[in-house]
Amino acid sequence: MRIVVAMMKHETNTFSPIVTDWQRFCAWGAYAGSVIQDVYAQTRMPIAAYMKLARGAGATVITPVAAEAMPSGPVTEAAFEYMCGLICDTVGRGCDAVLLDLHGAMVCEHVDDGEGVLLERIRAIAPGIPIAVTCDLHCNLTPAMVQNCTALIGYKTYPHTDMYEMAEQVGQIVLDTVNGTKTPVTAWGRSQVLSQTLCQGTGDEPMRSLIAKCRTFEARKTVLAATVFGGFALADMADAGTSVIIVTDGDQHLADALRDELLHDIWDARESFIYHHRPLHESIAKARTLDEGPIILLDHADNCGSGGTQDVMTVIATVHAAGLEDVIVAAVWDPQAVQTMAAAGVGSEVEIDLGGNTHMPNLGVQGQPLRLRGRVKTLSDGRFKVHGPMYTGIEVHMGPSAVFDTGNMQIVVVSAHHEPWDLGVFTSMGIQPERHRYLLLKSRIHYRAGFGHLPKHTITLDGTGVTTSDNSCLNYRKLRRPMYPLDRINTS
Repeated sequence: MRIVVAMMKHETNTFSPIVTDWQRFCAWGAYAGSVIQDVYAQTRMPIAAYMKLARGAGATVITPVAAEAMPSGPVTEAAFEYMCGLICDTVGRGCDAVLLDLHGAMVCEHVDDGEGVLLERIRAIAPGIPIAVTCDLHCNLTPAMVQNCTALIGYKTYPHTDMYEMAEQVGQIVLDTVNGTKTPVTAWGRSQVLSQTLCQGTGDEPMRSLIAKCRTFEARKTVLAATVFGGFALADMADAGTSVIIVTDGDQHLADALRDELLHDIWDARESFIYHHRPLHESIAKARTLDEGPIILLDHADNCGSGGTQDVMTVIATVHAAGLEDVIVAAVWDPQAVQTMAAAGVGSEVEIDLGGNTHMPNLGVQGQPLRLRGRVKTLSDGRFKVHGPMYTGIEVHMGPSAVFDTGNMQIVVVSAHHEPWDLGVFTSMGIQPERHRYLLLKSRIHYRAGFGHLPKHTITLDGTGVTTSDNSCLNYRKLRRPMYPLDRINTS
């Protein structure tokens, strides 16, 4: 038996100005051929679970590509066609099953549904091939995705700490299909809710109850997989939004009924999926009054983990001007600033214009650097291995990095985009986060994976950026309508 195992992942923010070409995939992690099995075997990534399952079934494992890029703008046609071609060419040479680690929100220059196009092409090459798909909780589920695979599942955690387990679950469904012991059937549906990523944490309502219901459904013998996708509102495509998929063993009626129940629950909870803003100065004033730390401050509108430029200085400038003391920041993307500090050397006093290098035309916002004077505290190659519960075992490459100390604020400055979801973003730079009062993080929910045990308080700071939690700021052109809360459909 021959099983193809592949990864092609990208969460596309169509409002982001950052180009997603093949080099961006290579910067985060892109491999081809048998080396993939060595790179990922000891990790907790979905592809690792797939490979273990396939080997356990006595199969020959073929790994044409494993590529992931940090969230950013639309994937270039060249990059998509290269990855898609590697997978499809391998399937064309013959196999018994395909196990895919995808994201579910890949928008490309030439196609809006990257995952759907890939699956359609695989089906055209091998019409009867069993296909398993693991998707991110922020998947925007499409008809092409569902209609061209055997079983599809999404993460049940945000932060995503169950990637390995979900791949095991859906991979086993497909292996059982190959062996003739399961006959999966699927029901799926999309809601009219464009939920905010900041309101999709699975430790919070309403996702907590929805995920609990999915687990209750899966406790039934005939229910093979139940998923609620929060969706990704920052992708301007027809299929964006919160959705549901149910996989049962031959029971279409049950799958339909469970899908409808979850869609009803999502609609009832629609208001809880929407984040409500408040003025930045009010949030900072509240942070100042809190006696017990550490206190996490979230610059969620500039989160590179959702496609942010990671160099918007609005929140950092306001916190700095407010005079908050003992603040550590992760992280600002500014390769030029790192070079300037490296040339000056550790211990040097320098004045730099930090961040603000990227314009955001989709928001009509020009980048504005922040002039700061301080000391170069640390220089590093920006490499560390993740030991926390998310992306466990992966080596992170932040690029040449530095810590810039202004006196009241220590800022980690990096040369490659990286969301702070692991303590290593600080500890690799010589900072022990638990010893500081304020942790200012350019993140939304993923910070909880590594930092969730630390804060006594967490405050969201509503700044500027292409990962804004206010969907009304965005000019949607392709999104299907009507859609809550953009449209007045909340009365029925």
